[in-house]
Amino acid sequence: MGRRKKIVQECETLMDKPEQIRNIAIAAHVDHGKTTLTDNLLAGAGMISDETAGEQLAMDTEEDEQERGITIDAANVSMTHEYEDTNHLINLIDTPGHVDFGGDVTRAMRAVDGALVVVDAVEGAMPQTETVLRQALREGVKPTLFINKVDRLISELQEGPEEMQERLLDVIRDVNELIRGMTEEMDDIDEDWTVSVEEGTVGFGSALYKWGVSMPSMQRTGMDFGEIMELERADKRQELHDRTPLSDVVLDMVCEHFPNPIDAQPRRIPRIWRGDAESDVAETMQLVDEDGEVVLMVTDIGIDPHAGEIAAGRVFSGTIEKGQELYVSGTAGRNRIQSVGIYMGGERQEVDRVPAGNIAAVTGLRDAIAGSTVSSIEMTPFESIEHISEPVITKSVEAQNMDDLPKLIETLQQVAKEDPTIQIEINEDTGEHLISGQGELHLEVIGQRIERNQGIPINTGEPIVVFREAPQGDSREVEGISPNRHNRFYITVTPLGEDIVEAIQHGEASMDMPELERREALQEAGMDKDTSQNVEHIHNTNVIIDDTKGIQHLNETMELVLEGMEEALNDGPLAAEPVQGSLIRLHDARLHEDAIHRGPAQVIPATRQAIHNALIDAEVRLLEPIQEVRIDVPNDHMGAASGEIQGRRGRVDDMYQEGDLMVVEGVAPVDEMIGFSSDIRSATEGRASWNTENAGFQVMADNLQRETIMEIRERKGMKQELHEAITYF
Repeated sequence: MGRRKKIVQECETLMDKPEQIRNIAIAAHVDHGKTTLTDNLLAGAGMISDETAGEQLAMDTEEDEQERGITIDAANVSMTHEYEDTNHLINLIDTPGHVDFGGDVTRAMRAVDGALVVVDAVEGAMPQTETVLRQALREGVKPTLFINKVDRLISELQEGPEEMQERLLDVIRDVNELIRGMTEEMDDIDEDWTVSVEEGTVGFGSALYKWGVSMPSMQRTGMDFGEIMELERADKRQELHDRTPLSDVVLDMVCEHFPNPIDAQPRRIPRIWRGDAESDVAETMQLVDEDGEVVLMVTDIGIDPHAGEIAAGRVFSGTIEKGQELYVSGTAGRNRIQSVGIYMGGERQEVDRVPAGNIAAVTGLRDAIAGSTVSSIEMTPFESIEHISEPVITKSVEAQNMDDLPKLIETLQQVAKEDPTIQIEINEDTGEHLISGQGELHLEVIGQRIERNQGIPINTGEPIVVFREAPQGDSREVEGISPNRHNRFYITVTPLGEDIVEAIQHGEASMDMPELERREALQEAGMDKDTSQNVEHIHNTNVIIDDTKGIQHLNETMELVLEGMEEALNDGPLAAEPVQGSLIRLHDARLHEDAIHRGPAQVIPATRQAIHNALIDAEVRLLEPIQEVRIDVPNDHMGAASGEIQGRRGRVDDMYQEGDLMVVEGVAPVDEMIGFSSDIRSATEGRASWNTENAGFQVMADNLQRETIMEIRERKGMKQELHEAITYF
C-alpha cells in the first residue's frame, strides 16, 4: 500500500475520535517562515520527502505563489502524528502573512481551535503578528508560539547565550502582552492563554534547517541551548535535525496544548453562533455529535479545474456524506452534495463521509459563499465573519475582446464568492468593472489569475484610492422636504465616538444581535443609555436613531426612510464616497395621511436630501486611507528611507537600531504609497526590507480637500460645482 493511501486510511479511522483531533492554523507576519515550517510538519508526517522539506513549499500550490515566494491562499492539509502512544489527526491550515490577504487568515480562524503563531527571532513581533493574534483570539482560538530563525541569532548575529536568551524572552514578553491585552475582556476564556517556556507552549528553532526545541523536548533529549549553539556554529545542522527534529517538537506541542473539538466547541459555539442556546442543534454542536443534524460552516471557496467549485469548512455537528440535500443560509431551496473529501495539501482526497469536529472539502454547494452556514435543517446561521480591514484601492477591469465579456462577468462574480474582502461593481452597460481590494498586490494577483487561469486577456486601469466622508462637528436640525411638499423630516448629524465605530467594525455591535445585547455593547463603547435604546438601524459604521414620539404612519414609512438614508450614506455629498462614523437622529416627521402621497418617490429623496444637508452643516470632510509603514534598512540608507516616507505626505514616528539595521516607522496615505516598492528599492540600492499595514482612514489636509473632491467628481462624471453651503475649505 502506498504511503499516501495509508495516511488517508489513518485519517479516516481517526475522524470518528474527536478527542484525538486537533484543528489548527499556522499564522504569522509575512516572511517569518510559516510555509517552510509547514513543509517540515508534512515531512514529519511522511507526506513529502525529508530532503525537499523547506524548499518544496508544498502548501504554496499556485504558480504565482511559487513565483512570488509568498502564500496568497490559505491551504489545508490533514496529517497524523503519534504522541504518547496515541495517534492524532491534525487538520492544519497554512495561512498567508501578507496584509493584503488577511481575509484568508480571518476565515481560517473560524475553522480551527488552535493557532500556532510563528515569529522571526531577529525581527520579533511585527504589526501583522498582532493582527493574526487578534484574528485568532476574536474567534476564541487558543495560541501557542514558535520562534523561528534562531539559527540566524547564532550564526549571523553571533549572539552569546545571555544576549540570545534576552532577545527570545523579549519576543515572548511582547507576544504575551498582546495576548493579555486581547483576552482580559473575554469572559468565556477562564484559563490563562499567555504562552510559557516552562509549560511547553513556546518552541524555538529553524524551519529552514529543520531543527526545533521546547522545554519538554530538551528534557526528553537532554539537549540544552549551549549544545545547540555549538552544533549550529560547527555547521552540524544535520545532526541537530536528527537529534531534535522540528516536526516532532511542534506536533507534540499541538497534541499536548491545543484543545480537541470536544473541549473547544462548547466554548466556541456561543461566541460564533447566536441561535437558541436551548435548542437541539445547539446541544449537538456543543457535544460534537456525529449523529446530530448536519452543520457546516464554509470558510473557503476554491475552484478545481476538474471538480469545479469546492467549499471547505468546519463540520460542527452531524456527518457530511455524498448525496445529502442541505440548506445554504440566505438562499432558497437545497443543494445536493456531489462529493466529500479531505485535503492533502494541493490535492483533495475523496472519502465516504466526514463527521463532526473535522474540516471537510465538499463539492455541490453551488449557492455557498465563504461565510455560509450549510445545514440539514433551516437554522440561525453563524455570525458573519468580520474582516478587520476594508478595501482601500480600486482598479477598473475590461475585457480586451468584447466576446469575453460574459465570461469575465462570471469570473468576477466567482472572485467575489471566493474572497469576501474583494468588492466587485459590475457595469454591464459600459463593460467596465471595478474591483476593490486590500492593496496593490491583492488586485495585481487577481488580475493575473483572471488572465492565467481563465484565459481572458484584460486591460486594467490605474489604481484608484477608496475615500470616505465623515462629519467633523454637530449639525443644526435640518428639514428634508418631499418633492410633493407633503412630507417633512427633521434630522441632525453628529460624529460617532471612535470606540463605537470600532465596536461596529469588529462586529461587537450589530443589528443581527438581540436588542439587549446590542444596547449593552454600544453603552460599553461609550454611547449614552437613552441613545442606545433608540437605535433604529446600523449601516456600515453609521448609527441611525429614532427620537420621534408617536408619529402617525411612521412605522409603515420607516423602511423607506431607512432606504433614503442608506442611499445618502453610500454616496456622500462631497464626492459620492461612502460616509462613515456618523450618528443620525430623526427628531420629527410630518407625513401625509394618504399612503399614496408618501411612497418611495417622495420619502427617499426627502431623507436623502436631509442627510446630505445635515452632513454639510456638520462640516463633512473627505477621509483618506492611511498605512503604517515599517522599513528595515542599513544605517547609511536611513536618510533615504525616511525621505521616502516624508516625501509621500507621510510622517516618521520612530527610528531605532535593531541588530545591525535601523528601523524606520511611520504612516503615509495609501494614495501616495502607490509605486512605493520600486522607489524604495532604488533609493536604498535594494538594501531595504519593508512592510505596510492598513491603518484605517484619517481626515485629509484642508488644502488638498477641494482639489481631490473635484478630481473624484470629474472621474465619476458628476457636476463640477459643489453645494453652495460648502464654504469651509
